[in-house]
Amino acid sequence: MALQAGIVGLPNVGKSTLFNAVSSSAKAQASNYRFCTIEPNVGLVDVPDERLFKLATLVHPNRIVPTQIEIVDIAGLVKGASKGEGLGNKFLANIREVDAIVQVVRCFEDENILREEGPINPVNDKEIIDTELQLKDLESVDKKLQRTEKMLKTGDPKTKAEYEVLKKCRDWLEKGKNIRELKLEREERSAVADLFLLTEKPVLYVANVDEASMHTGNVYSEALRSAVANEEAEVIIMNNSIEQQIAEMEDPADRALFMEEYNMGEPALNKLIRAAYRLLQLQTYFTAGEQEVRAWTIHEGWKAPQAAGVIHTDFEKGFIKAEVIAYDDFVKYGSESATREAGKLRVEGKEYIVKDGDVMHFRFNV
Repeated sequence: MALQAGIVGLPNVGKSTLFNAVSSSAKAQASNYRFCTIEPNVGLVDVPDERLFKLATLVHPNRIVPTQIEIVDIAGLVKGASKGEGLGNKFLANIREVDAIVQVVRCFEDENILREEGPINPVNDKEIIDTELQLKDLESVDKKLQRTEKMLKTGDPKTKAEYEVLKKCRDWLEKGKNIRELKLEREERSAVADLFLLTEKPVLYVANVDEASMHTGNVYSEALRSAVANEEAEVIIMNNSIEQQIAEMEDPADRALFMEEYNMGEPALNKLIRAAYRLLQLQTYFTAGEQEVRAWTIHEGWKAPQAAGVIHTDFEKGFIKAEVIAYDDFVKYGSESATREAGKLRVEGKEYIVKDGDVMHFRFNV
C-alpha cells in the first residue's frame, strides 16, 4: 500500500536519528549542521504486531511477513520556509506528498548540539512549523479562491459551494489555525482535495527527551503535550539516540540486555510505529497457511473485496466469498480446522466490513 508518514521538525531536533532507528531498509545521515538532509530518505518499516507471531506459532509457516509503512525523513524546516528560506519550497513539496506527519520536537538541553532558535522552547518550535505550513496552505487556497471567484458569474451552485468552503479555509488559516482542526465535512473536503493542504494532514508528535526523562517526560514534553491538547494528537516520549542504538543491535540477546538496563519493556519506537499506523487510519488482517503467515494493510472500513485486492487485483475483480475467522477464535481453538469444527469460521460476502485482526481466505474466480 506504501502509505507514507513524513518526519519533520526544525534542524537538529533528532529527525534523522529517529529515522535511523525506525527504518529497516535505509539509514539516513545524521550530522550536527543545518540541512544535512536535503533529499528525503525513505525507509520501509515493519509494523510490530504480536498477533502475527502468535499465529505463526500455531500454523508453523515457512515464513512470516509483517506489514509495513513508509517513513520519509524530510529535511529540517526553518522560519521563512514558506517563502523559500533554507530551500523551503522543496522541503514543503516533500511534505505535501506524505499521508501523515510525524513532528519531532526537541525537549532536551545539550549545548553541543547547535540551535539557532534560542533557548529550548518546544511550543515555539511547533508553532514555527505550524506557521510555515499554514502560510503555504494560505497561498494555495488564495490562488484557487481567485480562480473560483471568476467562475461565480456562471451561477453554478457547485462553484458557489466550493467558493464558500475556500473562504472558510482562508479565514481559518488567517487566524493561525490548522485545517485539520476545522473538521470539514466530506463534501467540503472535496473542494480542497486537489490542493493537498499541509495542515489538513494528521500529525503525531515525538518529544525527543534526554536520557533521564525517557520514562517520565520533563517540563518541555509536558509543555508540548499541553500545547497540542486541543488537537487530539498523540505525543510519544522517547530518547531518539537510545532508540537508534537499540535498532543497530543485531543480536537479540544484546538488545534485550540493553533494554533491561534502561528498564524498557520494548523500544519506544514500536509505540511510535503503531501510533503512526493508527494515525493513517489503517488496520491489519492476516492470511495464515503453511507457506506463510502474513499481515496485510487496509484502511479502516474497507469491505472484503477491497481487502482481497491488496493481495492481487484479480482477487477483487473475481471476488466470490471470504472465509473469515476472528483472531481470538483462531488462537482459542489453535487451528483453522478446529475453528471450522467449532462453527467459528464464517463465510462473508461483498458487503462484509473487514475487522482488525481477521484471519481471511478468499474465494475468487477470474
